[in-house]
Amino acid sequence: MSAIISPQAFVHPNASIEDGVVIEPFAYVGEGVKIGGGTWVGPHATILSSTTIGKDCKIYPGAVIGADPQDLKFDNEETTVEIGDRTIIRECVTIHKATVDRYKTVIGDDCLIMAYVHLAHDVKVGNNVVLANAVNVAGHVTIDDWVIIEGMVGIQQFVHVGEHAFVAGGSLIRKNIPPYIKAAREPLSFIGVNSIGLRRRGFTQDKIQRIDDIYRTLYVQNANMSIALNVADAEFPSCDVKDFVLGFIRKSDKGIIRGPFS
Repeated sequence: MSAIISPQAFVHPNASIEDGVVIEPFAYVGEGVKIGGGTWVGPHATILSSTTIGKDCKIYPGAVIGADPQDLKFDNEETTVEIGDRTIIRECVTIHKATVDRYKTVIGDDCLIMAYVHLAHDVKVGNNVVLANAVNVAGHVTIDDWVIIEGMVGIQQFVHVGEHAFVAGGSLIRKNIPPYIKAAREPLSFIGVNSIGLRRRGFTQDKIQRIDDIYRTLYVQNANMSIALNVADAEFPSCDVKDFVLGFIRKSDKGIIRGPFS
């Protein structure tokens, strides 16, 4: 099926629109935009130059994708936005082009970006991520696969949120969040392992228990994280989970969120 483009929409002649795309009235598609097959672009959605959108996505009314970054250092460098397949972008979401830091702002496959979310320049969002209403993500943030962030959360620039993490609504994220955990309270704190989410995604009970044991050592049994890392390294045999969690924390130059009793 060829693309269906409303005569009331504007599509730049240099845009690449694959078969099966539907572009509704009053949508705007700029120069150099690429839209994959089966994607729906709703009325009054705006997709600006040098944006690539994958297959079978849905872009709802009022979304603006590919605008210049809100960074005073930006000097019209050639940067992009790249969105994967089957991602849903709801009403009034804003996603900005990158700067020369990463040259592209990236959202992966199978994500749900709810209404009024803002994704700033150089953000990298993995696959299967859910960002609920009015989450505000500053520049240079990395959000790994399978993260769920509830509504009204603000994320400071350069923060890294590890995979399978869950963040409670209304939180302020100022430091990195390690993988597999739940975070809540103010200031933002570790409140346990995201065991429900991990079970839903096929983690075995043994693997979840191993993750829980590691985080109990890191956050509950030791007040000093440097000491806790050494204890965990000595106490637990080498495995993919231990190596991944400890490696994430050791590479977190911004520091990580506090423990439950800090």
